[in-house]
Parts: sequence; C-alpha cells; structure tokens
Amino acid sequence: MNRFGFIIHPLFPKDLARYYPIVKYLPDRVIEEFLKRKSPVTASNITGIVSKTGIETEGWFMGLPLVPRQIQTLPVEFVYEKILGCVELAAQNGAALCGLGAFSSVVGDGGLTVSQKASIPVTTGNSYTVATAISGTLQACEMLEIDPANSTLAVVGATGSIGKTCAKVLGRQFGRIIVIGRDLERTQAVANEIPNAESSINLDDLKVADVIVTVSSAGKELILPGHLKPGCLICDVARPRDVSERVRKERPDVLCIEGGVINVPGHVEFNFPLGFPPKTAYACMSETMMLALEGDPSLYSFTVGKDVTVEQVDKISQLADKHGFTLAGLRSFEKALDPEAVIRARKARMMAPTVARV
Repeated sequence: MNRFGFIIHPLFPKDLARYYPIVKYLPDRVIEEFLKRKSPVTASNITGIVSKTGIETEGWFMGLPLVPRQIQTLPVEFVYEKILGCVELAAQNGAALCGLGAFSSVVGDGGLTVSQKASIPVTTGNSYTVATAISGTLQACEMLEIDPANSTLAVVGATGSIGKTCAKVLGRQFGRIIVIGRDLERTQAVANEIPNAESSINLDDLKVADVIVTVSSAGKELILPGHLKPGCLICDVARPRDVSERVRKERPDVLCIEGGVINVPGHVEFNFPLGFPPKTAYACMSETMMLALEGDPSLYSFTVGKDVTVEQVDKISQLADKHGFTLAGLRSFEKALDPEAVIRARKARMMAPTVARV
C-alpha cells in the first residue's frame, strides 16, 4: 500500500479554540506568536480510501502551525522550514508523497523549493483543483441556462497557476474573457495567451461578467455585493473565500458555488472535522490520494510550481475517472446548494438588461 501525507493549517487564529478553549479570549497577535513557536503535528489518520480498481491507500493530515497571514508575511525561509517539517513528519509516518494544502501550496515558488529539499515528493493538488473548478462551473452554467459562447467570463487571480489555466480552458468556450489580477503587466501577459481576452486590475469590471471564477490567494474577502451583475454565477475556489459573506445575505439573485469538493471512493474516514459532508474532500486532497492509489513514483510530484498545463488537467481527470473520484453535489457557502437559489438566479438573468451581455 502506498501512503500519503497532506498538509492542513488553520485559516484563522481563533480556529485553535477547537483544541485550546482559552484561545477565544486571546488577541490574534498572541495566538499567532504561539503558532510560530509550535512544531508541526500529525493531526489525524485517514483510512478507508478504496479505488474502484480495488487498490487501497491511507494517509495522514499534517498540521502546519501557521495561519494564511503568517504564511504570506513571515520570512519565506521560515515558512519553508515549517512546511518541510510537516513533509518530513509525513515521511516518518510512512508516506510516499505529501500534498501541500491551502496556503502551503502558494507560498514562494509554489512547492519547487520544498520539493527540492524534501525527502519525499510533494504535489500542490492544483491540477485537479482546476479540473473540478471547470467541471463545476460548466455544470452550474447549464443550471442557469447560461450559453458560454454568448457570455462573458471573468477570472479573478488570473496570474496564479489555477487562475491562468482556468482562464485558458474555460476561455475556449466563452465569447469574451476578462482576466483580473493585481499587477497589470503580468495580467496582460496572461490575456495575451488567450483569444478574446482582456486584462484588468479593477474588480468593478466584474459587473459585466455572466460567470466569474475566483481563485486569488489574497486570504481575505475581495468580491462584494456591488461588484456583481444580476443573475451571475460565481465559482469561488479560494480558501479563505474571495466572495464576501455579504453576497449571500444581500444578493440572493446571484449563484455562488464552491469549487473542488469531491466524492472520495471507498469508506473514507478523515478523523478530522473538515466542514463538509462525510466521504468528501477538497480537490487538492483528492489529487494526493489518487496519486498514492496510482502508485507510480514518476507522478508523485504531479503539480509543483506556479504553472498548471492543460495537459496536466487532462491527465489528472483521467486518473480521477480511473479510481472513482467524482464531483460532489455543488455547494454554496459551506452548505449543499439550495435548488431555490438556482431558480432565483435564473429568474434574475431573464430579467436583467440584455445590453450587458455579449
């Protein structure tokens, strides 16, 4: 049996209150200082993963003691050391490879340095994250009766590995594409690679988009109610979310889904509260699992670095089909998608002015 490790970390300082109740009374800066001094830990043992080919695997969640703000602002070498500590702990447990989850996959050079220094291969899981974001977005387009060829797609975070490939793959089906990033020169370079694409650094340009895929690594809410066209579709792949909680409360006319939630084959037990239904996982976790099931060491570092190619997306989709990983029912703000939300958004699209459409 080929085993794996997967790195997780708290999204917010107060998340530690689950293990240390006193934390909810402490300022965030005190909690973050505590985390800096803490060593990586084995958070749980993952069991019961069985491919439809009959092959089994198991693994461990490795706890990285940093929150996104720390991962983004602390000296990169310090963060690398913490991540490498998680990888080496996974290796000691018997893992053949380790997945870099959440912000551990985007820090610095997207896993390249970690891959070079680690004793076992690592993968970011971004290839399958892209594949499932695309699949979920197109599925939701059908629900809302959106015709991609006559619609506008916007991709937020388009200079990142996930965003750029989402823009390239989905862009082949949409009539107009707007790629949005923080740096205009880098964003324009992405636009230059995609027919019918234009670049922007202004989130107000989302107001003309029928479909939005948002995958930034900002670590905070970016997309607000006023940014959105009536009846639009948003696929939020970022963690923490890019889409403000205010959108759920103030814009019932738009449909916001989450990318990358996957049915894991077998009777998986994560033995850790992930916040979504049993036997489901994020796509990045699922990529690590299916590579362990495949058992080919040449594939263990499947996605490393800032780029994800269309070929990688196609290959990981084939492996998902082979082992039985499938897109779970669509979710919105951590809950199963309400059919009424689809009806509201579809009605809003029908009533929206046609001048905003391509």
